[in-house]
Amino acid sequence: MSKESDNGEDLAEGTLLSHLIELRGRLLKIAAAVVLVFIALLPFARRIFSLVSEPLREILPGQQMIATEVASPLLTPFKLTFFVSLFIAMPVILYQVWAFVAPGLYRKEKHFAFPLLASSILLFYLGIAFAYFVVFPLMFGFFTAVAPEGVEVMTDISHFLSFITMIVLAFGLAFEVPVATVLLVWTGLTDIDKLSKARPYVFLGAFVVGMFLTPPDIISQTLLAVPVYLLYECGIIMSRIFAGKPAEAEPTRETEL
Repeated sequence: MSKESDNGEDLAEGTLLSHLIELRGRLLKIAAAVVLVFIALLPFARRIFSLVSEPLREILPGQQMIATEVASPLLTPFKLTFFVSLFIAMPVILYQVWAFVAPGLYRKEKHFAFPLLASSILLFYLGIAFAYFVVFPLMFGFFTAVAPEGVEVMTDISHFLSFITMIVLAFGLAFEVPVATVLLVWTGLTDIDKLSKARPYVFLGAFVVGMFLTPPDIISQTLLAVPVYLLYECGIIMSRIFAGKPAEAEPTRETEL
């Protein structure tokens, strides 16, 4: 079944059951992609853990970490490999989300949403790379430098995994700020002028968010807050390019009454 829009486009329209069946299929494809990547990376689990933990091990005494739980030497590399598989499969995940909602979009919306999808994937990986190459060395160096005299820093591998997972996810999502900004303008929830006037509040809010998403030190908070604000500025620029004025971008979205 299809639905004709004001400009003559036919939009796909189905029953609730058909949408649920399609959603199930998309979720199965997402799960299959993650599992396949996980199986492919599983033989390299120990190597992956060594690579990810290198920024911390380089500054630890003897370049060694510890394991305080019996099963953590086995389970922690497996868990890290699963998270890495999830991050690697992110393009597939986002594409399946796009494919699920695309039939209900107009042609202009599809042309707009596809570069937005590609930008969101790129920004997510840039956030992860920024966390690994910039944030981790500075943060771990700061933590070991402020250790009290007589305290030898020996990090447990399971606690390390929980810590870096939170940081990587926080930076990956934080780098999606330009995409979120464009969506806000495109949907008409706000406009570029309001976003420009909100700069001081966004700058303050970026540090507040950094306080909650990062460890309680000024370095990690600043390393998250400053990029978030700069990405907000990039979002305003992208909004001028892609979204423009909502009313002009899609004048045919008004209902026929």
